[in-house]
Parts: sequence; C-alpha cells; structure tokens
Amino acid sequence: MGISVTQLLIILAIVIVLFGTKRLRNLGGDLGGAIKGFKSAIKDGENDKKISEEESSTIEGDVTVEQEKAEK
Repeated sequence: MGISVTQLLIILAIVIVLFGTKRLRNLGGDLGGAIKGFKSAIKDGENDKKISEEESSTIEGDVTVEQEKAEK
C-alpha cells in the first residue's frame, strides 16, 4: 500500500551513490540556510509593517492638526 522502510533505504542508497555524501551535505546546508533566510525576511517584513503603521498614524495626526490650524 505505502512505501516501506526497506524501499526507503534502497532509494537512499541509490541517491548516496549518485550524488555522494559531500554534495548531499552541502545541499542540506544550503536548504537550511535558505529556510533560515526566508524566516528572517518574514520577521523583518512584519516588523517593517508595524513600524510603518505606527509612523503613518503619527503623520496623519500631524497633518490633521496642521489642516485645522490652516482652516481657522
């Protein structure tokens, strides 16, 4: 029905023979670095969004006050 443990071991052995352990280790390191970079970019984007929301509300308040003074 599904893939058994022995089938997975055979596939793993074939992959190791084809690519070698050094290339697989480098590939794993590159993949881990890419995931880490992606997560940090998401966090930076969320922080930038929060900062821009705080700044935009302050700017809108300043503009409103200046407009009220100009109208008087």
